[in-house]
Amino acid sequence: MGHLPLDQFLHFEQTQPKKVYLKQPIKGEWRDLTWEEVGREARTLAAALKKLNLPPHSPIAMISKNCAHWIITDIAIWMAGHVSVPLYPTLTAESIAYILEHSEAKLVFIGKLDDWKSQKSGVPDNLIKVQFPFWNNEGCTKWDDFIDGSSPLKEIPTPQPDDLFTIIYTSGTTGNPKGVVHTCRSAATHIKEAKDILHLNSSDRFFSYLPLSHVAERLLVELGSIYSGGVVYFAESLDSFKENLVYAQPTIFLAVPRIWLKFQQGILAKIPQKKLKLLISVPVIGRMIKKKLKKALGLNQVRYAVCGAAPISKELLEWFDSIGIPILEAYGMTENFALTSLNLPWAKRYGTVGKPFAQTTDFRLSEDGEILSKSDANMVGYFKEEAKTKEMLDQDGWLHSGDKGELDPGGFLKVTGRVKDAFKTTKGKYVTPTKIEALFEMCELIEQVCVMGAGLSAPIAVVVLNDMAKKLEKDHIQSQLKSTLDRVNGLIENYETLSHVIVVKDIWTIENGLLTPTLKLKRNLVEKKYSTEMEKWTELSGKIHILL
Repeated sequence: MGHLPLDQFLHFEQTQPKKVYLKQPIKGEWRDLTWEEVGREARTLAAALKKLNLPPHSPIAMISKNCAHWIITDIAIWMAGHVSVPLYPTLTAESIAYILEHSEAKLVFIGKLDDWKSQKSGVPDNLIKVQFPFWNNEGCTKWDDFIDGSSPLKEIPTPQPDDLFTIIYTSGTTGNPKGVVHTCRSAATHIKEAKDILHLNSSDRFFSYLPLSHVAERLLVELGSIYSGGVVYFAESLDSFKENLVYAQPTIFLAVPRIWLKFQQGILAKIPQKKLKLLISVPVIGRMIKKKLKKALGLNQVRYAVCGAAPISKELLEWFDSIGIPILEAYGMTENFALTSLNLPWAKRYGTVGKPFAQTTDFRLSEDGEILSKSDANMVGYFKEEAKTKEMLDQDGWLHSGDKGELDPGGFLKVTGRVKDAFKTTKGKYVTPTKIEALFEMCELIEQVCVMGAGLSAPIAVVVLNDMAKKLEKDHIQSQLKSTLDRVNGLIENYETLSHVIVVKDIWTIENGLLTPTLKLKRNLVEKKYSTEMEKWTELSGKIHILL
């Protein structure tokens, strides 16, 4: 048996054909697909793709939220000898048009979408559009019509390590997204190691809800299931998320910091922190409370809870550990297939992102503190972007992350901010906003925060309140934020001290362009939005201002 993704799928298709692989809720009813059924559907689609006589390794795009046919289509594209190009299901028509043209996609699969009407104009009329079953998208060929007359492909070409596997377009915090080209080797590198290190096996359950178009979900859920032989449960909608999660009872669960924060806020809205701390400190009651909380979240069967895609505060990690959910923080990027380092359960240090991942990765710091990594998981390059590839990947094979870091005496890596995000105040010193923003996370009223201050005498924090805070009296909010500001200022350098916290009314979302599809802040656009106000804010008397 080979060790590439398609080899692994074929192995489980043959050895456990009747075992359920994908569980998809449709209108509240769970539909099960076995490995054999997934294989048959993928082989039939691969045969239909072959009939198009496209050149080998043709880019084939997919635009859909997570669902069973997303994974089936990806497998079919590998079987047909082509390259998948996944697009975020929340992209605008303009972004869709850019990626489809830039990637030279020969075909596009359209699936589970919330707003196909407004996205449709981004897909050229002359491009073949095939829709996934269960979703009706105007102007698309039905799945059954596309595969009609095709028999399941029997002979599957043996993949080679250097064959192209996928082109993943980065979510782009600035400028146009770049197409990150990965081979079968780079896709397989980390997951092969993870399977052994974490003892992934066919009894593992994965819950798929973060975009499969993002490299972290692709690695941990899609490839994690294909290498372990485990089962994948999908979330049907935002409304059914909690119910679906509780039903799935995942053993492996990935979330971004914002989701962990939401979980925490949900718990604290029911049990205030002081009471919770007291309850979990009592031996027998503490165990019962922890079990109850984990069960309510749907995480009482979790073997590994993982956080990635953005920085998470040490305090939030410690808080979850205190209720019996230790979180493994992963650090990586699209360009090295999601993983540079990982805090493993037996070798973790909160406040760091762990050590290099297994034997597959090495990292070092450049003279100016930039994190560089070298791995077989590193991308081939950016699609049609030779100059940008050279900026990112040097001639010795080191990937330049753009992140600044420090190594502690034990060899644990701490990410201290983005090389380009740092700004200079009129005091002439550089301020790294991300580390200060992470300190605001423990305020249970704050939903989002952006620290800014280029050219100001002192930085300011612009914050968005969560739903719980909006029900409180203004005086209470003021007092809480003042305490948070004092605490944060006590933990940072004098030249970083924040002068004001400004509460704004607008929520920063994917839809208004201020967040990426993976919920990262588009810092330059948030700063631009408030650029004309910032000077005035710093002249306000008092440190907390609520502009609601």
